[in-house]
Amino acid sequence: MRIFTGPRRHISIILLLLLVLITCVIVATAVGSVSIPFGDVIKICWNKVTAFDFTPTWRAVDETIVLQIRLPRVIGGALVGAALATAGVLFQGLLRNPMADPYIIGTSAGSALGATVAMLLPVSTAFLGFGMVPVLAFAGALSTVFLVYYLARVGGRTPIVSMLLAGFVVSAMLTALMFLMITISDTLHSRFASVYGFLMGGISVSGWGQIAVAGPIILVGIVVGRLWSFRLNAFALGEEGAAHVGVEVERNKALFLALGSVLTAAAVSISGLIGFVGLVVPHALRLVLGPDHRILIPASALAGAAFLVIADLLARSVASPRELPVGIITALIGAPVFLYLLRRSGKEYSL
Repeated sequence: MRIFTGPRRHISIILLLLLVLITCVIVATAVGSVSIPFGDVIKICWNKVTAFDFTPTWRAVDETIVLQIRLPRVIGGALVGAALATAGVLFQGLLRNPMADPYIIGTSAGSALGATVAMLLPVSTAFLGFGMVPVLAFAGALSTVFLVYYLARVGGRTPIVSMLLAGFVVSAMLTALMFLMITISDTLHSRFASVYGFLMGGISVSGWGQIAVAGPIILVGIVVGRLWSFRLNAFALGEEGAAHVGVEVERNKALFLALGSVLTAAAVSISGLIGFVGLVVPHALRLVLGPDHRILIPASALAGAAFLVIADLLARSVASPRELPVGIITALIGAPVFLYLLRRSGKEYSL
């Protein structure tokens, strides 16, 4: 059953999800090895972003913890969740497949191989606040998508089935190369924990510099996706139907593919590979809100951000002082939820 229709309902949903996200950010920033009262977190952040100042009643070290340690990580997690959920919406709508996720055409394998190559390099330079691992992971993800698109393109067209098959084969090949490198390299043996951490996912934001680079890319990507949402709605009619209503199918297919891939690559650069966010969040919201991407894209971005903020909080709290990979938390939560939605929706699901 689909509820919440009409512009007023859409605005109410967005405001509600925004309130949920803000609440999650405050809770995740306050909770940790050193607990900080929620009120203090709000006042510290308010003092930082506005001209109005609360008189400090908190310790100076608490302000440092909030602004320099926890908040960058929490904001980073929100950006990653928003990027993955939005990319999931784009790929599910483009491919007309509810099982599509941001990694479906090889971005995960490409980014993993890029990160592995970075760990082999003898240099440890930084670019815009990012080390070689996130930079090459970003480059590997985008390069793989372009390769898959090139391989699938025949006669000026890029059939969806060909793109999926090319993505599967290229992913398998790149994954094999990555494990071959891990097997024969002594350097990677000694850095296996780093490789494992990237593959399982984790928010690796150490300061505001990384947010300043990845944040605009992700936010612009979400806004552009929303502006193009009517074109994505047309793809629900099929490629012939979309062309009939005036959408340039091949051009827009390439644009949505590039947009989803950039969002995914930006997320991977600060988090490694985190699964289920881009699969479960859009799937769940599509069942509730319907297939209209004008509401589905912003709603998924906000819900994905809130989901990953809470998942990251659980990852660093459940087994404290040991920190779990975020990908384990998202899988433990996302897989049962997805199976429940799959059983509940049955044959009623449609794009």
